[in-house]
Amino acid sequence: MSLADTALAKVLLLFALSVRYSSCSGGPSHPRLRLSHKELWELNRTTVFHGPRGFLDLRTVLLDEYQERLFVGGRDLVYSLSLDRINEDYREIYWPGTPSQTEGCQMKGRDSMSECANFIRVLHAYNRSHLLACGTGAFDPGCAFIKVGRWAEDRVFKLESQQIEYGRNKCPYDPNKSCASTLVGGQLYIGLYTDFFGEDPAIFRSLGYRSTTRTEYDERLLKEPKFVAAHLIPDNDDRDDDKVYFFFTEKALEAEGGDIAIYSRVGRLCVNDIGGQRVLVNKWSTFIKTRLICSVLGPNGIETHFDEMEDVFLLQTRDHKNPDVFVLFRTTSNVFQGYAVCVYHMSAIREAFNGPYAHKEGPEYHWAAYEGKVPYPRPGCCASQINAPPGSKYRTTKDYPDDVLRFVRTHPIMYQPVHPIHKRPVLLRADGKHNLKQIVVDRVEAEDGQYDVLFIGTDAGMVLKIITIYNKETETMEEVVLEELQIFKVPTPIITMELSVKRQNLYVGSKSAIAQVKLHQCDMYGSACTDCCLARDPYCAWDGVSCTRYYPLGTPAKRRFRRQDIRHGDAVQQCLGQQRNDETLTKTEERLLYGIEKNSTLLECTPRSPQAKVLWFVEGSYNMGQDEVKTDDRVIKTDLGLLFLKLHRMDAGTYSCKAREHGFIQTVTKIKLDVLEEEQIDGIFHKDDEEETPRKMPCVVQPGSHQGTRPWYKEFLQLIGYSNFQRVEEYCQKMWCNEKKRKKNKAAGNKWKYSSAQERKMKTRGQSEHRRTPRHVLDT
Repeated sequence: MSLADTALAKVLLLFALSVRYSSCSGGPSHPRLRLSHKELWELNRTTVFHGPRGFLDLRTVLLDEYQERLFVGGRDLVYSLSLDRINEDYREIYWPGTPSQTEGCQMKGRDSMSECANFIRVLHAYNRSHLLACGTGAFDPGCAFIKVGRWAEDRVFKLESQQIEYGRNKCPYDPNKSCASTLVGGQLYIGLYTDFFGEDPAIFRSLGYRSTTRTEYDERLLKEPKFVAAHLIPDNDDRDDDKVYFFFTEKALEAEGGDIAIYSRVGRLCVNDIGGQRVLVNKWSTFIKTRLICSVLGPNGIETHFDEMEDVFLLQTRDHKNPDVFVLFRTTSNVFQGYAVCVYHMSAIREAFNGPYAHKEGPEYHWAAYEGKVPYPRPGCCASQINAPPGSKYRTTKDYPDDVLRFVRTHPIMYQPVHPIHKRPVLLRADGKHNLKQIVVDRVEAEDGQYDVLFIGTDAGMVLKIITIYNKETETMEEVVLEELQIFKVPTPIITMELSVKRQNLYVGSKSAIAQVKLHQCDMYGSACTDCCLARDPYCAWDGVSCTRYYPLGTPAKRRFRRQDIRHGDAVQQCLGQQRNDETLTKTEERLLYGIEKNSTLLECTPRSPQAKVLWFVEGSYNMGQDEVKTDDRVIKTDLGLLFLKLHRMDAGTYSCKAREHGFIQTVTKIKLDVLEEEQIDGIFHKDDEEETPRKMPCVVQPGSHQGTRPWYKEFLQLIGYSNFQRVEEYCQKMWCNEKKRKKNKAAGNKWKYSSAQERKMKTRGQSEHRRTPRHVLDT
C-alpha cells in the first residue's frame, strides 16, 4: 500500500470511528452555554493577571492551599498571588540571570530573548515556610529557597539569594525541554534532559540525605522521552514501600515490524532506592515501566491508538492510595488530529507491574512474556517489610543480589499494558475543532450520584466543561458539554491549569497571563425550572425560585426544594407543577413578518440551548391545524432559522419554532408570515403612465417635484392593513425621513465648517481670495 493510500485509510478509519462513537454516545457536541471573554468579564466570573511588567512568560504554577497563595514562575520572575483575587495583593521576586550567564549563553549561540534568561521550571513547597525554586539561569541552571513565612498572614516573599546552588540535574538547561518533578521528604525526583545540548534524558534524585541517583545511560530505559507528570502514590501504609510514578511519552523499542512508534508510559521507582553495591551503583535499581493503552475499536476490529500523552491529572479519592488517573492523549499521525481522555485505576497499574516482564530472545524474535525463573527479591520491588520481612538480609537495595539487579537492567519493560476503565476512552474528540492541551477534574456530588466534571484547556485559550455518563446496559458513553468559556481575549494556548475545590475556582495559565475562573454560574442557564434541569450541570439545581448552587444532603442550604436530574435531564418530571411559572418567566416571542412573492425570506429562530433540536410547524389558510414544515430545495433549515429561497403565496401562515431537548418541547417564537403579491409591489415601485419618473423615494420631497408629496411606504398599508398604522408610521418616519433629514443637515454642516475654516485660513495669510468662495458651497 502506498503512503497516500495509507493516509487515506487512516482518515477514513478515524471518520468511521468518530461517527461510530458519536452515534453510540448520543451526547450533543454543542455546549449548553457559550461565553466569550467579554461576557465572562462582565459577569464578574473571571479575573486576569498579566503582571506589572506586561508579560509573564509563564512556565510553572504551584497551588498552595495552606499558604492560600498561587505561586507563578516565569521569565526572571516569581509571583505570589492571592487565591481569592489573583490581580490584587500580589508580590514579586525579580530573579534574572547574571550578566556573565547571559553573555555566556549568547556566545554559545542561544537566542537572547527566548533562551538566555532565567526561566523558572521547578516550584515546590519544601516545608511550611519555604519553597524550592529552580530556574534555567540562561543555560546555567540554579536553585534557591524562597521564604514565604509559616502562616498566610506573615506576608513574607523573599528569595534567599545567598544560598543559590548549582541546579544541574535539578532543572533543565533548555527552557523549552520537557521536565516533570515532585518533592518527597525533602528530596527532588525529576525527569529531565540533564545536559546543555538536550541529549541525555534521565530521572534524577537530588537534595536531601540520600545519595544522588539517576537512570542508566541506556535507551531501553528512556528513549527521547517527553516528561509529562511525576507523583508520589503510596501502595500501602509502609512508608518504605512508597513509589514515585512518572508519566511520559517515548519512542518504543518493542514496536513490531521495525517501525519506530510512540508509546505513552507509566514508570515507577522506589523512594528508598539507593542503587546496588556492585551493579547499578548510584543508579536506579527498581525502575520499571509499562505502556498505557488508550484506543478505540473501529470497523473490522481495527484499533485506533492515542499514543501522545498531553497531560495527567490525579483525582484524589477517599483512599489516598488509590486515586483515579485521568490522562489526556492525542494521536501521533500527521494526517489527522484526534484526542481522547482515558481513566485508569491504580489497581490496574499495580497489576501490570506485578505481571510478567517483556522479553525478546534476539533481533529476529518477537517480544513475549518472560517465562523463565524470576530471581528473588522480585526485580522492581522496594526493600520494605512487605517484600523483605523482618529478619531478612535485604534491608536496602544495596543488599539485593547481583542477579536481581542484572535482571531489572535487561528487563525494564512489563509485558502487560494498562487498560483504562470500561476498556475505552471516557471522552473522544475527532472533529478537528479544538486542540486539547490541559485537563483537571472535579468529582461532584449530585442528586442522582457522583459525576466527574472535566475542565479541558485548548490551544485557543478556551476551557471546555464536560461531563461523561456511562450506560452500563448498552456499554456506551454519553458526552454532555456544559460550557465553552473563552478565557483569554486573544486566543493563546493554555499551558497549565490548577483546581481549587475549596474555593470553587479554576486557575488557567497561558504564557502571557493567568486567569481565575469560577467553576459555575448557575443563573446563566436560564430563569425557568426547565432551563435549569435541561442544563444537566451537577453544580446546579432548581430550588423553587431560581437555578442555584446544589448542596448535597447533610450540608446547609437555604432552600430544601431541589430539582435536578443529571443522568436523563428529564425536565418534564422534574419541573412538574412549575410549568406555569416557567411560562410566565419565558414568554413566547411573537412577531409579524412580511415577505414578497418570489423573493427570499428568513424566519429567524435561535433557541437558548445549542443542544436543542429545532422543529418548525405551520398553521395557514391552506391546511387545517399545525403541520410540521417539510423542507426541500426551496425551503431549508439553517442554524439561524427557516430560509425560503423563493416565496410562494401558499407559504403565508403562522410559523411556530419549537425546541426539543430530552423529550421536553417548548415554543421559542411564533412568526406570522404575510406574503405580498408581486403585482401589488410592482405597482408601488414602478412609475405610473402619467408620471415621468419612478417613485423610489420613501419620504416627502420638496413641492414641485414630479414624485408628488405622498410617501410611498403608505402604499404598503393598503396591502398589509391599518391595524398597526401608528407603529408603522413612527418606524418609517424615524428610519427613512428623519434619518435622511439628519444626514442631509450633517452634510451641509460639514461643508459649512470646511468653508469657514478656509476663510479663516485665508484671512490669517492676508489674502483676499476668500471672497471668491463659491456660493453654491454655502447654499448647499
